[in-house]
Amino acid sequence: MVEFPDDLTPNPQAPAAAAGDLRARGKQADAMKIIAVTNIKGGVGKTTTAVNLSYLCAASSGPTLLWDLDPQGAATYTLRGDPLERATPKKLLSGKRHLPELILSTGYPNLDLLPADFSYRDFDVHLAERKRPTERLLKMSRSLREVYSVLFLDCAPGISLLSENVLHAADAIIVPLLPTPLSVRMLVQLQDFIASKGWTDLMLLPFFSMVDRRKSLHHEIIAKTREQFPTLLATEVPYSSDIERMSLRRAPIPAYAPRSAAAQIYSALWAELMSVWPGRLGLRPAIPC
Repeated sequence: MVEFPDDLTPNPQAPAAAAGDLRARGKQADAMKIIAVTNIKGGVGKTTTAVNLSYLCAASSGPTLLWDLDPQGAATYTLRGDPLERATPKKLLSGKRHLPELILSTGYPNLDLLPADFSYRDFDVHLAERKRPTERLLKMSRSLREVYSVLFLDCAPGISLLSENVLHAADAIIVPLLPTPLSVRMLVQLQDFIASKGWTDLMLLPFFSMVDRRKSLHHEIIAKTREQFPTLLATEVPYSSDIERMSLRRAPIPAYAPRSAAAQIYSALWAELMSVWPGRLGLRPAIPC
């Protein structure tokens, strides 16, 4: 179980810039790891996963940045990110705007936010106009490497040039799966795509989300999928009204309900992620109580 202070609510007066001096914080960061949370399908708990795990990462592994790449901006909304300045993909890719200029403080220790913008829906159009288009996101992230220990990417659903950028840049891919045949089929497609690119050093970390153990179909699909994918994470996130309420509270669950069952599930998920490949990610699990 993970213990957090009860008084971990964001400061509404936090400045619209990364908390603290970025250069000073950068001295504390080792080589930045990039962890993407993605799924070809939508509505699988992707943003909930990204927000809660980035919060837990910040609490245990140092300066963490969550970049909301989904033009719908669910992670930005949840973390109360209201950017004062906006940058289109065209300006970012051309170098007219730089990522550090756009960083917001979330009010939580060690956790900052790169907010989404609705113009991100055109990311693919502008990526296609650049040389080596699948490497652009990795190049843009270099300006963050001396500041943050971990960069989380909350990705839009679907397969696109932007999602290929994400896969090319990431050290690990966290994939929330619904216990349905179509969701499992998506995982097979994703695994085959990664194999076709030869990205043998990319960690694929799927887990089941929105599980209802009262349904026999969920039992059956989970059992069969675990036979097919032995590396599937053991932690399962159940379908829960407490988790759904996170969008109403607009905060990570471990921040406002640290002792709740939902918070402990995400803490267990983060601990498992760190224990499976601790040497390769080089991160620490949340501190147990």
